[in-house]
Amino acid sequence: MIKIANAPCSWGALEFDLEGTALGYEEVLVQMHTTGYTGTELGDWGFMPTNPLKLKMVIEEKGFRIPGAFVPIALSEEQNHNAGIEKALKVAKLLVDAGFNDAFIVLSDENGSVEERTKNAGRITSELSLSPEKWKVFANGANKVAKAIKETYGLRTVFHHHCAGFVETEAEIDNFMEMTDPNLLGLCLDMGHCMFGGADPVKILKKYYDRIWHVHFKDYDMQVGSLSRENGWDYFESVKQGVFCKLGEGAVDFPSIVKILTEKNYRGWVVVEQDVLPGMGSPLECADHNRRYIKKLGL
Repeated sequence: MIKIANAPCSWGALEFDLEGTALGYEEVLVQMHTTGYTGTELGDWGFMPTNPLKLKMVIEEKGFRIPGAFVPIALSEEQNHNAGIEKALKVAKLLVDAGFNDAFIVLSDENGSVEERTKNAGRITSELSLSPEKWKVFANGANKVAKAIKETYGLRTVFHHHCAGFVETEAEIDNFMEMTDPNLLGLCLDMGHCMFGGADPVKILKKYYDRIWHVHFKDYDMQVGSLSRENGWDYFESVKQGVFCKLGEGAVDFPSIVKILTEKNYRGWVVVEQDVLPGMGSPLECADHNRRYIKKLGL
């Protein structure tokens, strides 16, 4: 049975240092629970309790599980790898100590930290991609992080391709998958980031299904994407303008995706992520809409 979770980023609790205030974890968990979800991702370090006993209590009192925890690391610079491993191990330890031994570490680039990638999200060209030498550093770093997590805590790692990071386009996803160890690293397929980055999530799902261990449902508004290209918006302005719209109101072919997941007997989590900036919109209304939409799809 496919299980449906949401994530703190749907309430504006993002890993970036941004203006505005998001709701605290207590209210976010209440809203997730009342709108019909059965799990939540951990969110950025410090959003949820970092004491394992308290984390276990606040999650399990809602009948929830934690399917994943997002860990961004600037993998293109080798000097960041050791600190990144320590950061990931800290998160993995919290999950294991709190009893969430089946959660994934959702590894990603340090998105939003490289100016040219952030300014050109959704319109990345090959000259903005990593050099062959940097690709080796990036992939090696991802492998090292995943290996350390597996050997130390037994958790699996998936990589989240992401706009405003160094793995955004289809070619970059292909490079990453080719250069990383399939025994160590799976892919977290995010439908909205996939489309915003110019790829077809249905195609990526079919192509890499055996390595897609974790799934994020996010929709993509093509009209906002077009305006982003026309106006030269950066990643954050695109999010502010609603490039990641409510599920079913954008261009992602969710019926085909659900059909593939069902036919393949997928038994993992689907995590809703409707990225918004802190204080933006009505996350409760969106969470309710998104859960109802997924139910219409049969999940």
